[in-house]
Amino acid sequence: MAPSGSRSVDCWRVLYWIPVLFISLIVAWSYYAYVVQLCIGKTGSIVYVLVYHVLFIMFVWSYWQTIFTKPMNPLKEFHLSHSDKELLEREDRRESQQEILRRIAKDLPIYTRTISGAIRYCDRCLLLKPDRCHHCSACDMCLLKMDHHCPWVNNCVGFANYKFFMLFLAYSLLYCLFVTATDLQCFIQFWTNGLPDTQAKFHIMFLFFAASTFSVSLAFLFAYHCWLVCKNRSTLEAFRAPTFQHGPDKNGFSLGTSKNFRQVFGDEKKYWLLPVFSSPGDGCSFPTCLVNADPEQPSSPSGRNPSIKSAGESHQFPPKPLRESQSRLLNNGQSEGSEDRDKRGDASHLRSIQNTANLSVLCSLTRDIR
Repeated sequence: MAPSGSRSVDCWRVLYWIPVLFISLIVAWSYYAYVVQLCIGKTGSIVYVLVYHVLFIMFVWSYWQTIFTKPMNPLKEFHLSHSDKELLEREDRRESQQEILRRIAKDLPIYTRTISGAIRYCDRCLLLKPDRCHHCSACDMCLLKMDHHCPWVNNCVGFANYKFFMLFLAYSLLYCLFVTATDLQCFIQFWTNGLPDTQAKFHIMFLFFAASTFSVSLAFLFAYHCWLVCKNRSTLEAFRAPTFQHGPDKNGFSLGTSKNFRQVFGDEKKYWLLPVFSSPGDGCSFPTCLVNADPEQPSSPSGRNPSIKSAGESHQFPPKPLRESQSRLLNNGQSEGSEDRDKRGDASHLRSIQNTANLSVLCSLTRDIR
């Protein structure tokens, strides 16, 4: 017999699906109202029906992917070993625990810290949090590049399904705008008593109200997430900037609009509009625009980051290149500095030559006077 605690948890999990069920019912009713009552019963335009079905399929496909794509957990490299767990549990002082965590994190591509500068550690999942990873209280797990927990999909939006979520917002907005635009004429006829007094007129009226209302809310939400994609920030990072070794930096992961867009949608353009996973990377490490490297990360003689493993190992973390504008600034600064040094050297050389010439003239004059 199952304990009462587990039954209550299962009941709560069932309740979490109520928003998803509500959206599904609204979409199913909108299909009936538009196709059966509006197109077939009123206009019968084949073009409207074809365009509607394309938007409907893409909308439902992206929504399905957002709901049922399982969020990705951090790789096993970030989980504490059994010996490290025992060593951490034996330590009571926070400073000693942080020393242990710093020793473990020095071989991992971790560059973000807590606000106080400590290593980001999850005591529920017993792992070191990778950059941009957060613990979701609703899912009770750490998720890679967590954006937010969305009740309308009953799932966490993160690295694994953020592209699907963006496409879901885009196609749902296009879907609602298309329904609103094509239903507008019939909606005007409803208020001018131009429609016959049948059941279809009420479906047409409520369909216009529902589609226009959802269009406004979806437009604001989609615009906000487009801004986040261009800035390479998550919703959590927009409210609280990630903290690096030098302090908080809201643009720490921004590489420029084009590269930020490709971090979500990938490099292959043929997959941009399809709800298939194409985001690059593993979700555990991300390139940053930081010029100064983390001083806690040891530097190798070859100049490469030691946290980047060799190609023969099982997993390889990508390097973190400088932003192009910052590299250009550094190169320009170095070239200008070298030019200044050359100019100063030439000037000092000329002054020494002039001083030598003046000294020789003075000596000759002295000999002539004698």
